[in-house]
This record gives sequence, structure tokens and C-alpha cells, in this order.
Amino acid sequence: MFVQQRHELIINKLNNDKSIRASELMELFGVSFETIRRDLEFLESEGYLRRVHGGAILKEPDYSKEIPLPIREAIYVEEKTELAGIATRYVTEGMSIALDVSTTNLQIVKALKAKFDRLTIITNSLPIVNELVSMPRYTLIMIGGVIRHEEQSIIGDLAEEFASRFHADLFFMSMSGVTLEEGITDNAIGEVQVKKIMHANAKSTIVLTDSSKFDQVSLLKVCSCTEVERFVTDSKIDRAIVDKYKASGIEIVYE
Repeated sequence: MFVQQRHELIINKLNNDKSIRASELMELFGVSFETIRRDLEFLESEGYLRRVHGGAILKEPDYSKEIPLPIREAIYVEEKTELAGIATRYVTEGMSIALDVSTTNLQIVKALKAKFDRLTIITNSLPIVNELVSMPRYTLIMIGGVIRHEEQSIIGDLAEEFASRFHADLFFMSMSGVTLEEGITDNAIGEVQVKKIMHANAKSTIVLTDSSKFDQVSLLKVCSCTEVERFVTDSKIDRAIVDKYKASGIEIVYE
């Protein structure tokens, strides 16, 4: 098993169980204590867990920096699946939808496959295209440009020019953080530029985010909260946050 695979499984298990013992990981992976120690040290240095005597406990992700794709794929899976089901209410058969690069939007396309037979999808995400390529009545528009391997995304000047040609009915926007003061923020510079173009060209934009990202600030501002149609999140959202945003005229849908 590759190191990255072990890291993904450790984070996934921590996300479910909140704590884990080193001895359990040694047995699970069939590796030495030193190997597990190095794994936990690395994941602690990246901010995903805190080591304690005999193991580790889950630490909330730091959205002020970019979180590697394999880690994002392993955390908040239940929440992303839940909000994806809610978000599909705003889709109708035959609609054109822009999707940026995110593990949340990957859950969205899985939900779309189950409910819709004919859609047009515009994206710069390789995982999203791979998920939908088996849908014969979906029109898939893959944005061209330079591949960013870490995110399995397409970015750069060519991608931005390509994205500017299309005007979708709906843009499902992902992000890393949102506050009333700083608005919607994200970390990856190349992806943010494509995201801004998709937002500018769409008839409406719905922001998809699990509840952990509210009142968090990331590196780059995408737009203000009032420039999007609504936010869709999961049922774990603090109701005080919902009320606070509502008082500023911002709709958060969570059920």
C-alpha cells in the first residue's frame, strides 16, 4: 500500500471515529510502529490530526491553506453527500451546469447521474469528467488548458479563455471559506481564476459547502456573499450561523 493511500485511510477513519490507536493502524496496514509514527507525524504537521499517547485524535482542517486532494476526499463525506442531494432540487432536465474543481462537486455529479438523463456539464475537473463519461445523453464540455496534477484540474490562460466562451444556466461553486465580512474565499490561485469566470457567465450561482467552512477565511476572495443565489450546506450547520447570514439577506439551505 502506498503512503498516500495509508494517509487517506487514516484520515477517513479519524473522520468517522474521531480517534485512533497506533496499534490498530499497525494491525490494519501490516506495518511497523515506526511507519505509523511517521504517518501520524506527517499528518499532524499538515494540520489534520493531533497526536496523543498511543495514537491520534481528529483535528479540524485549517482552511487558511490548501488541503491536499486525497485528504479532502476522505473528510466530511457524509456531509457532502447530504448537501449534494439537497442541491439537485435546483436542477432541471436539460439544464447546462458549470462545475468547478472540488470533492463536493464530485458528490454532486454522482447525485445528478441518479436523477437526470440529459444535462450539459462544463468543467475543468478530470474526476468529474471521468465520473460522467459513461452517461451517453450528457454533453460533457471539458475545459482545455494546463493540467494541475495535484488537483487533477485544468488551469491557466487557455483554461480561462476557454471557460469564458460558455454561459451556463447554473454554476455550482465550491469554496474553502466564507464570512460575511470577507465573502467567499478559496486557496488555489489557478482554480480561483476559472471559478470567477464560471460565476460571471452563469445565469445563477449556488455555493456548495459543508458546514465546517462557515466563518472561515481562505487565501483569495472570489466574490461577496450577496453575489450568489444561495448557499447549500448540510444539516449539521449551527442554526445561529443560519440566522446571522439570513439577517444579512443571505439564504442558507440545509434540509
